[in-house]
Amino acid sequence: MSKRALLTAAFAVSLATLSTTVRAEPQVEVLHWWTSGGEAKAVKALKDEFETNGGKWVDSPIAGGGDSAMTALRARAMAGNPPTAAQVKGPSIQEWAEEDLLGDLGDVAKAENWDTVVPPLLQEIMKYDGRYVAVPVNIHRVDWLWANPEVLAKVGVTEIPTSWDDFNAVADKLQAAGIVPLAHGGQPWQDATVFEVVLLGVGGPAFYQKTLVELDDAALRSDTMVKVFDQMRKLRGYVDKDFPGRDWNLATAMVINGKAAFQIMGD
Repeated sequence: MSKRALLTAAFAVSLATLSTTVRAEPQVEVLHWWTSGGEAKAVKALKDEFETNGGKWVDSPIAGGGDSAMTALRARAMAGNPPTAAQVKGPSIQEWAEEDLLGDLGDVAKAENWDTVVPPLLQEIMKYDGRYVAVPVNIHRVDWLWANPEVLAKVGVTEIPTSWDDFNAVADKLQAAGIVPLAHGGQPWQDATVFEVVLLGVGGPAFYQKTLVELDDAALRSDTMVKVFDQMRKLRGYVDKDFPGRDWNLATAMVINGKAAFQIMGD
């Protein structure tokens, strides 16, 4: 399986150095999109450790998720004013490295023995032309189905669905009872997340590899792909009317607060 396919499932997110400017004091500006409650706590843990070791962390959060952050990052890079470091995920690391905008972290990697402690798959992602250009700080698995058991109990459901047919049957019960089956945020990256999960669930790993990694024309035009879009069409009918533009954490809150039964989201 290719690096890209594994990344799509794992979403290795990194801090990639985008400026090699040497400063008199260890100060860094860090651009990222971890702005929700739990995400902000994760950034604070990195910030606290950095400052405990004598550095100064200048926080540059970008609300709206990775797409908004990458737009801001590109604008700053083109203007010749990139942050010292930025949160970048997966294949994007290689793209930034190809533009010669990432610093060489080889000295730090050697001193801390990264080749031993970092798993080989992540090394491939963090390296460009054999040298480390990014630091892995998070691995994100995308194919999760989150549920509120108390909401499911209202329609007599005690087990989480394990197939799309099961999911559809439960969703129909919920909808008939006036409960939103699926909490979703209609943003491009969330739509793409759901599509990948549906494709993997309908077609399996080999089909995922053929379609989303190899872009195999026969697989893309197959009856299995038609089934994927049929299931996406079903899911469209299970969301509430206010889903367009909703942030992922607000959809999560719908499940937590009992306003919806399920959410398809990473960990």
